Amino acid sequence: MYPRRNQSQIIRVVDLETTGQAPPAHAVCEVGWQDVALGADGRWELYGEGGNILVNPGRPMPPITQAVHHIRDEDVADAPWWHDVARQVLDPYPRRVALAAHRAAFEEQFCTPALTHGARWICTWKCALRLWPDSPSYSNQVLRYWRKPAGLDHERGLPAHRAFPDAYVTAHHLRDQLNEASVEQLIQWSSEPGLLPRVRYGPDRGKEWREIEEESLVKFMTDRDPDVRFTAETEMARRRGGGHVGRMSAQELLL
Repeated sequence: MYPRRNQSQIIRVVDLETTGQAPPAHAVCEVGWQDVALGADGRWELYGEGGNILVNPGRPMPPITQAVHHIRDEDVADAPWWHDVARQVLDPYPRRVALAAHRAAFEEQFCTPALTHGARWICTWKCALRLWPDSPSYSNQVLRYWRKPAGLDHERGLPAHRAFPDAYVTAHHLRDQLNEASVEQLIQWSSEPGLLPRVRYGPDRGKEWREIEEESLVKFMTDRDPDVRFTAETEMARRRGGGHVGRMSAQELLL
């Protein structure tokens, strides 16, 4: 079922449940993981059973976050501390090529370079923007039901917003991304702001960036959101290079 282990080609998908969004005020209360490995046939597949560990965050669990993941104070009262489990989860033997997460910037706040042995990261959200621009949305769960990845066991991927099921679902997205683009390409995209397929808000909401007027595009280039700025700058550079402006015709789409 699983590919033969290649010691230099393992990527570990991780997912964290936490007491909130911003360390050090907030802390980890659960970590889950699922590995993806390169098989002898050159294809990436899920590897191993994955797992999860509850973590004592060292502070009370706010009700607003309990309502998301349903982890209670009593569930983690006797759990190990994050610094006692982080390295064994984040830097497994054999040493992985990279770590991955959906919207990896969140996990990176808690999974510091000291804990990951300086790992490189793949953000499956940023890569999905590039590889699957037609998706109606880019959350882990929307991608799950829009794409219907092969081999994803529905029950194993539940409940949502718990560390292992979310890592398991993300691993299926990562597997398919790795089979479409190289590891280095995914890491490169992940190191940049997100390249948004469509305008998020305003009069041009829902349009492809190539469709909007240059006056609107210039305004987006000073937006507070780094993903919006990056996308607008990329589109402007494309136009300056002679790229088509406006909705693509049926003939152009075929080409």
